[in-house]
Amino acid sequence: MTRSRPSRDRRPPGPAGDRRVTTRNATFQQWETLLHNRTKRHRAGAILVQGVRPISLAVEAGWRVRSWLYRAEGRLSDWAEEMLRSVRATRYAVSEELMRELGDKEEAPELLAEVETPAEDLSRVRVGPDFLGVVLDRPTSPGNIGSVVRSVDALGGSAVIVGGHAADAYDPKSVRASTGSLFSLPVVRVSSAREVLSWVEQVRAGGVPLRLVATDEDGAVELAEQDLRGPTLVLTGNETAGLSNRWREEADGLVHIPMGGTASSLNAASATTVVLYEASRQRRHDRGPA
Repeated sequence: MTRSRPSRDRRPPGPAGDRRVTTRNATFQQWETLLHNRTKRHRAGAILVQGVRPISLAVEAGWRVRSWLYRAEGRLSDWAEEMLRSVRATRYAVSEELMRELGDKEEAPELLAEVETPAEDLSRVRVGPDFLGVVLDRPTSPGNIGSVVRSVDALGGSAVIVGGHAADAYDPKSVRASTGSLFSLPVVRVSSAREVLSWVEQVRAGGVPLRLVATDEDGAVELAEQDLRGPTLVLTGNETAGLSNRWREEADGLVHIPMGGTASSLNAASATTVVLYEASRQRRHDRGPA
């Protein structure tokens, strides 16, 4: 799915013509639900984005801004003024107290963005010969989802698929943990392993030999011995229960990460990052046939 670029104008920022929100009215309550109510967030098809980098990356990646919320009191930074001036959207001048509540910090943010979320569609994930993606099987921590998204982005990956009954990839904790990477690559939520496996079959039928590699502390192959240079989908299990039996059966390889010390395992985000780094290392230093 191709995201449309936001329309731009040259209107200067300022209170003239902008709506003001100074009480916890219906509009404010709607913004609160985007932060705290998963069901209503999905129904609205939007999230409230906090922070300079995440907002900048969302705009840069072409996510549509529905509305701007800016601090009504005090002078705005050049960055905030440029955002308001260059990206057309409904604008709200919001009291400092309410901005502080929405920003969930002691200091009120100067700018927040309500942006539309893309469709939950695996067709957004493009698979080529260098594809590197991750399936998170029923993750319970939104922070772990965001951390994995950040690692995938940093280590040359292409997509993250969140499967089954799981935490929300658009939870504010996930968005913050991704430090904006959520807006730079497809993050798609699916209901079950079956949906992903059907998509994998289509990819393979199209001529791409997509390999499924699962992390497991009892995996037969040490991570460094697994060939990760071709198109690869890394499977990471639930933080407590690990991978489901279906994913174990469907995986082309089960790998383990050698452990030292007293720790018996790494958490889901850390383990996934280690696998992604090894894949990146192999691809940088092509070692020839495995």
